[in-house]
Amino acid sequence: MARQCAICKKTGIIVKKRKKLRGKYNPTTKKKKYPNLQWTRLPDGRRVLACTKCIKTLHKHK
Repeated sequence: MARQCAICKKTGIIVKKRKKLRGKYNPTTKKKKYPNLQWTRLPDGRRVLACTKCIKTLHKHK
């Protein structure tokens, strides 16, 4: 359940930053980016961690 949306099952992704230094790309580290998870209540009353995109969609369809 940690760092995962309960509705769409979105999890983190690995991203690489490329930094240019004197005409060459510097080797940089990989980073893990996570979705913006917030606590919200579903229409059935349960409290879950959901990403903000799913929360916006839930409020549209109420």
